[in-house]
Amino acid sequence: MSADGTGLSTEAVPAPAPTAESEGYSRGLSPRTIQMIAIGGAIGTGLFYGAGAAIEQAGPSLILAYLAAGLAIFVIMRALGELLTYRPVSGSFAEYAHEFLGRFAGFATGWSYWAVWVSTCMAEITVAGKYVQYWFDIPQWVTALVVLAVLFAANLISVRIFGEGEFWFSAIKVTAILAMIMIGIGVLVFGFGHAADPTVTNLWADGGVFPHGFGQTLLVLQIVVFAYVGVELVGVTAGEARDPKATLRKAINTLPFRIGLFYVGALVVIMSVASWRSFHAGRSPFVEVFEQIGIPAAAGIINFVLLTAALSSCNSGIYSTGRMLRSLALRDEAPARFAALSKQSVPFTGICASAGAMVIGVVVNVISPDKAFAYITSVSTVGIIVVWGVILVCHLKYRAKVRAGELPASDYRLPGAPVTNWAALGFLGLVVVLLLWTDGGRTALVVGAVWAALVCGGYYAFGRRELVHTG
Repeated sequence: MSADGTGLSTEAVPAPAPTAESEGYSRGLSPRTIQMIAIGGAIGTGLFYGAGAAIEQAGPSLILAYLAAGLAIFVIMRALGELLTYRPVSGSFAEYAHEFLGRFAGFATGWSYWAVWVSTCMAEITVAGKYVQYWFDIPQWVTALVVLAVLFAANLISVRIFGEGEFWFSAIKVTAILAMIMIGIGVLVFGFGHAADPTVTNLWADGGVFPHGFGQTLLVLQIVVFAYVGVELVGVTAGEARDPKATLRKAINTLPFRIGLFYVGALVVIMSVASWRSFHAGRSPFVEVFEQIGIPAAAGIINFVLLTAALSSCNSGIYSTGRMLRSLALRDEAPARFAALSKQSVPFTGICASAGAMVIGVVVNVISPDKAFAYITSVSTVGIIVVWGVILVCHLKYRAKVRAGELPASDYRLPGAPVTNWAALGFLGLVVVLLLWTDGGRTALVVGAVWAALVCGGYYAFGRRELVHTG
């Protein structure tokens, strides 16, 4: 019974904190695979496709927005890295929230991250259907179902299959960006190709760095932040990485270089080869640049890369949702059946349940892919901010316990903490406030509020279930 006599204590006695060894996973992810997952996690359709709308809205100042958001992301990942070296576990975000912030925080973080990737996968499998229609006249829902089935089967076989798939998906994305950067530099330095007026002065000569004002650059931050969704995936791989402390540390340390090269570097080249006024929403800036240079079949090449990015995102989503459900089940915060591992050491039931939820995306794709998906993907908008914020707060709590002598200190520390923690939290808070200024942002906040109510109801339901089970 709780102190108030209701029997529904909000802070139940926690289960023993799992370690990487106690989780039972097979360490099938090699350092090579982890590094490529880390690289690929920071590259998605937000850069390849969504950057067109962001450039149109903010002009060259988009580069500064990516730099600012990238700095906040690096702080978040270094905070996560310090927690991971302290205790590397597969359900990292939920586990640390449970340990440092209490059971409800762990429950809410785990289920929110699950919802982030389920909704993202729903969108990505639909997008994959659109990309395939570039070559073949196949209904979108058919492609969506086939993609989901293939990636679902691959994730069930072994973690190594997931890792190899993600390695090659990421390799294709990285190759496309590097090729564009090198070709763009060649155009700028040697002048080959058919671009009208390639010069770095395009970054400030046409309306200045802030052609639409500083306010539009602030508003574009919300688009920029969500382009980074997936960078935290390396934290979920901790339970299945070989030598996780060294491998994850290396992956996080190279994050500034990856952000500088793949985001900032790519955008600098893109907006130097052609004026920012050449790019518009609904069209990939990579396609625009390749066509201006005179590369044949540019649209087909980038369409293939976009398809790869969608497959990569869905592959990661199936992987992470299965692990997060198992982590919740081990904490008695999800049905116990989700804690089971197959003979291949993969969370079979959790993957099946997550893929089953993603099938809703196929159904919605048949009924109303546009309006319905705007609401579904809004869950990921607010959800990822919550997860990133929780990482920062957990790190603050961890440091406090280290100072009190209650926990061992990590040799991999976040520089400038706690000042950098609060600065990154302030940045995330600014993004939430900015959501109020756009229609899509307001929708995201409303959906986020509905999701919060569902999480609270689910937490209450599991509390009552425990009360019944314990008599």
